[in-house]
Amino acid sequence: MDERDDRWIAATASALLAAEYERAPIQRLPGLTLDVAYRVQAATVARRMAGGARIVGYKAGATSQAIQDQAGVDEPDSGVLLDDMVLHTGSTLAWSVLLQPRAEAEIAFRLGSDLAGPDIGVEEARAAVTGVCLALEVIDTRFTSWHITIADSIADNASCARAVTGAVVPLPADLDLATEPLIVSVNGTAVATGEGRAVLGDPLRALVWLTTRLHHFGEGLRAGQLVLAGAVHASFPLERNTMLRAHSRHLPPVELHVR
Repeated sequence: MDERDDRWIAATASALLAAEYERAPIQRLPGLTLDVAYRVQAATVARRMAGGARIVGYKAGATSQAIQDQAGVDEPDSGVLLDDMVLHTGSTLAWSVLLQPRAEAEIAFRLGSDLAGPDIGVEEARAAVTGVCLALEVIDTRFTSWHITIADSIADNASCARAVTGAVVPLPADLDLATEPLIVSVNGTAVATGEGRAVLGDPLRALVWLTTRLHHFGEGLRAGQLVLAGAVHASFPLERNTMLRAHSRHLPPVELHVR
């Protein structure tokens, strides 16, 4: 059992935040258990909130086989979305504030009602959704390279740096998100594709998984929160002076300009 104490948790959270603010990556955290990794994540989030940030949602990560194969992991993880991490479609992001950024396209949900408990089903999750949109997630690592474990990623807030959301639209009762095709382009050239089914067979299952994980910590999802379901394709490096765009058959497109 990992018995790292609160002092170690606090020091590690401080080191991760300093790595981001100073753009000076740190060494990874060997031997970290998942429970301790989530404690580190919670400590970093708490410090950000003490500085004025607000929780506006969550991300589920590594929910597709493509990402798990790329990262060398075999289970999903989750991170917290703070208000200063979320951008609207068409926003411009300065590459210089990041360290080793990569990009992913995914489906995201806006909740209309709370979702909590250990035995949530897909239909219950769908009923809690008030809107759906496409999203671009900018992932980043505060460690010296992307050769990290899932515990490292969790401690680093599931490697989430920014979330860019497209227009949120109602989720039609007859829309099968599992078959929704996403196409991602960089400066007008398609670079990645994937269907909603890449995410646990159905993006709504990411809500189920996340609700179950949060219940383990005595928490749940709340009405109004944004939830990223996870990438439908392997991530790719995010470069300067690029325009990212993701579109699909039924959902409005989402764009991000990187300078």
